[in-house]
Amino acid sequence: MKAMLRLSVVILLMSGSGSLSAVAQQTVSVANLPPVVVETVPRAGDTNVDPLLTEIQVTFSKDMLTDKMWSWVIHTPESFPPIAGEVRYTNDRTNVLPVRLQPGRTYAIWINSPNGKHIAFRDTSNMPAIPYLLVFKTRDNQGDSDLRESLLR
Repeated sequence: MKAMLRLSVVILLMSGSGSLSAVAQQTVSVANLPPVVVETVPRAGDTNVDPLLTEIQVTFSKDMLTDKMWSWVIHTPESFPPIAGEVRYTNDRTNVLPVRLQPGRTYAIWINSPNGKHIAFRDTSNMPAIPYLLVFKTRDNQGDSDLRESLLR
């Protein structure tokens, strides 16, 4: 199976004009490839996010343009949290979106849009970040309030 996989990769690289494509010939480096999301708070796919969380953070693989350069993009109006303050960078790679979350809700937010219309997250060479869909769910705090109430009795 491994040998077949290696052969498939070689065939893909050799397809076209019979030689390596221009992309494959380009030296792959952090400098010449677009920035990517390396971390989010909350973590993508988390289904137990504290609804009291007040900031969503994204960290990129490269230093970014930080002068009001961001694209937090609506996936659907229902899945985008209300913004509760000024969007800002905390350093050259991390951007913060202040929000008001609700318990028991699923949120979906694009970091740069996949259609190329909203691509303001850019590295210092002005290359747009690869679009990233951040999806998470807040926990339902009803259980927490019931527990508090029983402890107070």
